[in-house]
Amino acid sequence: MSIQLEVWGDYACFSRPEMKVERVSYDVITPSAARGLIEAILWHPGMRWIVDRIQVCAPIRFTNIRRNEVKDVVSARTARTAMERRTGALYLATPESIQQRAALILRDVRYVIDAHFELTDRAAPGDNCGKFQEMARRRMEKGQFYHQPCLGVREFPAQFRLCEARPPCPEELRGERDLGWMLLDLDYSEPADIRPMFFRAKMRDGVIEVPDPRSREVTQ
Repeated sequence: MSIQLEVWGDYACFSRPEMKVERVSYDVITPSAARGLIEAILWHPGMRWIVDRIQVCAPIRFTNIRRNEVKDVVSARTARTAMERRTGALYLATPESIQQRAALILRDVRYVIDAHFELTDRAAPGDNCGKFQEMARRRMEKGQFYHQPCLGVREFPAQFRLCEARPPCPEELRGERDLGWMLLDLDYSEPADIRPMFFRAKMRDGVIEVPDPRSREVTQ
């Protein structure tokens, strides 16, 4: 069972993992971000979404912004000590740990996400593909979601609707473009050793075909 979802927004940031401090976005939405966006609309333990294809429907445009971020985190050791001794602070004082960082983000984005789902071993006896297909279609048509779908980060909300007619490919995206290595998703098969998976993303006439995670095109 498959769906075609059109998503768009004013800004987006799909952060490259190799950039440690400053945020730098990939050129387009990643398959893992697309999956997360769909799961914000419909998630169920009995099903698993798999992204098959991403169509870029707007010219790729970048812009620079500066964002206030908190540079510190409350460590588990600090929390444990405060709980055992009943002293110390279990919070971060934003004025003391705030830091301004630059970010290279996307603007005026629009995509069509082709995805399908598979039943998992946690599906109940009454669960079936037709039931989930109808649930997904109904929620997408009504604009319903469990939490606000976003374009990479919470600050950039995504608008969405079922795609009934695909937008034309922008003229500047015609032809083939190598986007380099891109994050596909995370491998959760070993909970104690979660690994990122990457693939060589190639865009042809605005369309990126997403490989199967088990294929030879994917590396860790």
